[in-house]
Amino acid sequence: MTEWGNFFFAQVGASAALVGLIFVAVSINLTKILAYQGQPGRAFEAIAVLTAILIVSSLLLIPNQSTPLIGVEVLVVSVGTWILITRINIRNYTSIGAQYRAKERTNILFSQLALLPSVIGGVVLLFAGIGGLYLLVIGFMLSFIKALRDAWILLIEINR
Repeated sequence: MTEWGNFFFAQVGASAALVGLIFVAVSINLTKILAYQGQPGRAFEAIAVLTAILIVSSLLLIPNQSTPLIGVEVLVVSVGTWILITRINIRNYTSIGAQYRAKERTNILFSQLALLPSVIGGVVLLFAGIGGLYLLVIGFMLSFIKALRDAWILLIEINR
């Protein structure tokens, strides 16, 4: 596990910085974000996804943990985040107008692609071993892409 320390240390810093970016985006465009149905949820999604990376990475920096314990930690955070984001996605999808549903389906797809590798990685860590960390890498990278996409929408696209 020690060879993964630098990776998780970097993830803590990157996710914390990007959470800050999302907060700036929200504060700059708060009125517009609140005016569009679904946008407050999108902002929360980005914050939640990045916070999950921050929490998981912080937990995995704790020394001398067993692989099954790491699996439990990853599962608790990733399943909790997945449930939260899925509920937001469903609420947004059912509350927005029909003309916006295609874009929301794309957002839901991105959310699922970003979150499910971490859930699966937690299961692999719990039952099969350290190889689940490679799934976390995939989940983290897709989550960063998802959050940056949301930040772009909250900062730039909302002003068009």
